[in-house]
Amino acid sequence: MIAGIKQFFDRFIDPGTHAAGPAKEHALQVATAALLLELTRADGDISATERDAVAVALRSHFALDAAEYDTLLALATEETRQANDYYQFTSLINRHCSREEKLVIVENLWRVAMADAHLDAHELHLMRKLADLLYIGHADNAAAKQRAREAANLPAVQPSNT
Repeated sequence: MIAGIKQFFDRFIDPGTHAAGPAKEHALQVATAALLLELTRADGDISATERDAVAVALRSHFALDAAEYDTLLALATEETRQANDYYQFTSLINRHCSREEKLVIVENLWRVAMADAHLDAHELHLMRKLADLLYIGHADNAAAKQRAREAANLPAVQPSNT
């Protein structure tokens, strides 16, 4: 199985690869799932609500059934274990996604970060880093954060904590 996963990533997620059609879409799904999984690990405590938020984000964003979601999660989990950094994921997203699509990804990342109703300093740091790697400006990142906060029915925070 690991050889198959490595072959998939060497073929479709390698920085020099320009996949098209269903292969490109699948690679984008894995890259997005990997970023979401990394965010769940940022605060050192992967809660059930965070896992549920990842499932909701991926299943609704990519219209996945349960089996497709399980396969995607397994691929993304294995890839995050082998990854040295976030570049392999963000570079793929940057090459193949529009600004609007990346904003949706960032908003989903914020939703996962807020799933446990607490934003840890590590989660905030990772969110800033991922937004920068995805070339999402501060204003757009803050707007995505606010939309996620409203969707989660969380109270607004003071400007110094955003």
